[in-house]
Amino acid sequence: MKRQRFKFKLLAFFLFALFALLGTYGMHSIALYGNRWFTYAKNPRVRAQKQNVVPGDILDRSGVVLATSSISEDGAVTRVYQSDEAARRAVVHLLGDSDGQVANGVESFQTAYLYGFQTGIWERIQALVTGQKRHGDNVTLTVDSSLCTAILQSFQRRAPGKAGAAVVMNYKTGEVLGMVSLPTFDPMSSSAVSTSSNAYWNRVTQNPYTPGSTFKLVTAAAQLRVNPSAQTMQVNCTGNLTVDGQVIHDYGSASHGAIDLKTAFMRSCNNAFAQYALSMGDKALREAAESFGFNDNFLFRDLVVENSVYPTTSRSNFNIAMSGFGQSAITATPMHLCLLAAAVANKGVMMEPVLIDRVASPSGVTRYTRSSRVYRTAMTERQAAILAEYMRAVVTSGTGTRAAVSGMIICGKTGSAETSLNGRAITNGLFIGFAQDVPYALCVVVEDIDDGQGGGSTAAPIARDIFAYLKNMQ
Repeated sequence: MKRQRFKFKLLAFFLFALFALLGTYGMHSIALYGNRWFTYAKNPRVRAQKQNVVPGDILDRSGVVLATSSISEDGAVTRVYQSDEAARRAVVHLLGDSDGQVANGVESFQTAYLYGFQTGIWERIQALVTGQKRHGDNVTLTVDSSLCTAILQSFQRRAPGKAGAAVVMNYKTGEVLGMVSLPTFDPMSSSAVSTSSNAYWNRVTQNPYTPGSTFKLVTAAAQLRVNPSAQTMQVNCTGNLTVDGQVIHDYGSASHGAIDLKTAFMRSCNNAFAQYALSMGDKALREAAESFGFNDNFLFRDLVVENSVYPTTSRSNFNIAMSGFGQSAITATPMHLCLLAAAVANKGVMMEPVLIDRVASPSGVTRYTRSSRVYRTAMTERQAAILAEYMRAVVTSGTGTRAAVSGMIICGKTGSAETSLNGRAITNGLFIGFAQDVPYALCVVVEDIDDGQGGGSTAAPIARDIFAYLKNMQ
């Protein structure tokens, strides 16, 4: 009998421990993924509840109403966006649309607030008793809609007809100030958009690009980490480097001769960075990339961002060499590339990007207020200071001079990434950078640039326009 009692207690303890473990795992999963599950488009409970709610307003950081709701005499609710079409097109990807064509925009990702699922039980009972639709909460963003419009206009002027993306953030707080994806569309007539144009796709957060020479920032950081003489050591660039029987060319087969790390970074020398990658090895370069967030599972509070990839399998020397300047199988979204520049600007500390500034009930009761959070420390303060010096040289004397703004201290890195689109070889132009005078970092990508162009001639001028606008915002 005692033996049976013991077995029963042991079984009960085991079951209790199992349920506790499952409960803990469930709460952990809800904390991490709850908002993503909740906003899933086919969630039947959410879809049914939406019929009884007037969704709240979405405002930019200055109080400009980006989205509101109108109610007809028969009680039908219609989502209404800004009257200015250019402004609507500029913010549609970060905002989302009422038809749900844009995945993970504020309209869908903040469903819990906008549709009043965070309201108290008393407010729900009131709505039930009166038969009136309850009103959702109002969401204020960190974004400046005028800045977004200015970014869109710069793209239209400098890269007409090109697809691309741009994002701006405060590198001290993580606030996203601007986010634009092209091609874009008008949310007031989204049904007219051709699905083949990929206009619904938010390239800032959902499109991982080959980073090209912008990744040299990571390779340089790795060199500073593993090589005590990294700043003074010279390598020889002949313009062409043969690895595993394959030739790596510098732009125009330029020969830079004996070159140190700063000059190689400033001139964006592929041969030098291929040699750095080979000398330190794939493991050291991958570890540096992972310290910047590559291969991590991004679970940011306000944004769904596609993960960035640095290969983890054994690779040939040729592919390792190509990785030194951001080719091979490396990918990153513009949002993440912006974070790389932001980490350098913020003394090695990478802040979590945030998009929601405040949430308030229809009566003005605050339900949520923005808080800054460190995402990770990518490098030491000393390493960040050295890289900032290198990035400054890129804009003053190197490949990024077209990003310079009079009266501002701009630091940056250009990139020209070779990739493919629908089976066709193309080159994308990139620029990442930051201002030292004001706490803003950015990333600009222009897709499928013309032959003979690079990030310095395509993305950098757009970055210049953005920095100039930010200067005038102060």
